[in-house]
Amino acid sequence: MTSTGQHWWRRVPALLGTLVLGAAVALTPARPAAAATPWLAVSDGFASFRIPAAELESAFGTVSNVVVEGDFGPSFAVADLGLGRSGDAWTSVIGPLRPGLYRYRIRANGTKVGKDPTNTTTVASDSTWSTFLVPGGSADLLADVPDGQGGALDTVTYRADAGETRSLTVWTPPGYDARRRQPYPVLHLRGDRTDWLDLGRAKQLLDNLAARRRTEPMVVVIGDGATADLHRELRVVDRVVRRGYNVADDPSRRALAGASESGTRVLGTVLTHPGEFAYAGSFAGPLADGHPRIDSRAVNAGTRLLRLYTGNLTDPAYNPTYRTLRALDRSGVRHDFDGVNPDDGHTWNAWRENLADFLPRLFRPVRDHRPSAGHLPLTREFTPPAPGTRPTPWLTRDANGDTFVTVETDTGFADAGRVTLWGNWAPGGSWVNVPLTKVGDRWRGTVGPLKPWFYYYKFIVDLVSHKDTGNPTRVTTEPTWSTFLAPGPAARPLTDVPAGRGGTLATLTYTSTVAAAERTAYVWTPPGYDPARAEPYPVLYLQHGGGQNYTDWVEMGRAVQILDNGARNGTHVPMVVVMGNGNVPDFRKELLDNIVPAARAAYHVSHDPARQALAGLSMGGFQALDVLRAHPGEFAYIGTFSAGVFNSTGFDVAAVNSGTRLLRLYTGNVTDFVYPIVLSTMATFDSLGIRYQFAGVTQGPHGWDAWQKNLIDFAPRLFRPDGA
Repeated sequence: MTSTGQHWWRRVPALLGTLVLGAAVALTPARPAAAATPWLAVSDGFASFRIPAAELESAFGTVSNVVVEGDFGPSFAVADLGLGRSGDAWTSVIGPLRPGLYRYRIRANGTKVGKDPTNTTTVASDSTWSTFLVPGGSADLLADVPDGQGGALDTVTYRADAGETRSLTVWTPPGYDARRRQPYPVLHLRGDRTDWLDLGRAKQLLDNLAARRRTEPMVVVIGDGATADLHRELRVVDRVVRRGYNVADDPSRRALAGASESGTRVLGTVLTHPGEFAYAGSFAGPLADGHPRIDSRAVNAGTRLLRLYTGNLTDPAYNPTYRTLRALDRSGVRHDFDGVNPDDGHTWNAWRENLADFLPRLFRPVRDHRPSAGHLPLTREFTPPAPGTRPTPWLTRDANGDTFVTVETDTGFADAGRVTLWGNWAPGGSWVNVPLTKVGDRWRGTVGPLKPWFYYYKFIVDLVSHKDTGNPTRVTTEPTWSTFLAPGPAARPLTDVPAGRGGTLATLTYTSTVAAAERTAYVWTPPGYDPARAEPYPVLYLQHGGGQNYTDWVEMGRAVQILDNGARNGTHVPMVVVMGNGNVPDFRKELLDNIVPAARAAYHVSHDPARQALAGLSMGGFQALDVLRAHPGEFAYIGTFSAGVFNSTGFDVAAVNSGTRLLRLYTGNVTDFVYPIVLSTMATFDSLGIRYQFAGVTQGPHGWDAWQKNLIDFAPRLFRPDGA
């Protein structure tokens, strides 16, 4: 988490644009002879993957585990999106993704990686990657400009001082005039030359900013940053570029910038050779520890702009940048700081944004030295607890209220080859695996930013799931899961109320004639529940999904917290909520013959259908609709979360409409596999004339993020005269 060595970047080889794969075998599947259907489709910010199993196995052999590895994680971190086998293909959908450029590749059985052969984009530094663009917002700067409106790219080969043959890419602006009387100012942009083009989208950024007249006409020289003595290298590059291009040699018309390791070398160069570049930008490239003494007078006299950038606390440059800023302050060096980018770590997305901020500041008076909008101050280093600290995880709140979670394994996985952290922190609450880093005999990592909400996670150790044993939370039906709540205003419905201010949760044991066994239900009673009051309480029967049981709405759905907060805020009619076990072959009989009678015998609940509600998620929602079909009017309020019907037969439409005060349907977005079923159900109900409400699309997959929001919306609508 902290970096103290002189070459801090060597601790994080993934920062240089190529993920280190350990023992992974890099394979590039051959493109099928016949025209292949694309494996990836992008629409409205959703990326849909469908990889034919036969094509995958022709390249990798027999596979049992397939993921798409891409920068889909929080902070644009590289993460694994799991694919599921569906018929003859491996499939998954993720989104909505933030606008931007994404890279991805295929990983099979944990160790075999390869390129999508149906995607023609390439990443020269690593042939296993492909890219795709999600348009919109600031990503408009990353799109190709119309033909004839952009600048030109040239490749220049030269011989370095050491005799090595190297290459440069030179961008000249639209309308470039080699005979112009006034030479063009020049920016030397350092880093991996091809990565700046393939992943940094440098040409598109330059073209778009030039077309919008947001930059001065300039020549940009993109050179490889892997050189020990950048100053010496630049002297050679200057001679080469001046021979071929009309560029200025006046220091006031020269700029230097770079990212990561190259940013560190850029910063060192402008501080130790002041006056040679009037403009300098370091994108997450702080000073190395033990840097030379700084002559602040010379630096200030020769530098018009020195601007530093860093990502959030997942960026390994975060702490060194803090130390760099303090060192510059102590030395009296004038500098700008763009602030902490709250949404990005040490990624190409951050560096593209840095370049877009830096370019318009060059070769013109700079009046606005403030950080970019929404960027945060950097007031101290990030220091997580020492190894072995318990309990885990550890939550860190950012200045804007976002949460970062740091996790750590115990020492039992010291010999593991690959450990990832699976959780619901991808866009919309989808699930991705973020790789962890081995620190001593433990694996550790920080994930974020996370918006206020409820999260669950597990470790994947060499493709096997394991629980975080340092986290005391438990999920009965998913024993490898752990949970935590990221606090904040948006998460208040899921937050514990003060002691003594909530309802009471108890267990109810009943005999199931369907299962021929004793079963258990959870029952929540509202604050002030009075079994002797004159009027019985209305009752909601709340059902779980497939593979779950009566514990899940409490342990994962946060039903107690949702109900407690609703009661405390006065948004819910005081009611009793019964969470039964729906894992039976005949749920209608189980509900009406066993669960309902047991609840009525133990609690003061109404027998009146107008005071009874039934809702469920997934399987439980399908069961609720089955009850509505067979027993219309038995429950006046019906809610289905990610569920529907498959046919239109058997409905007594008049009885449904007359006996149902509220039938409300919910679904996740297109990442929810039930989404098309819900749309079909609404079409069926429309054709039959069944009255219902559609709650709109809940942004999220077939998961707890969506179902928690569904209950938050549904519960306040119950047992009110207007049903809304």
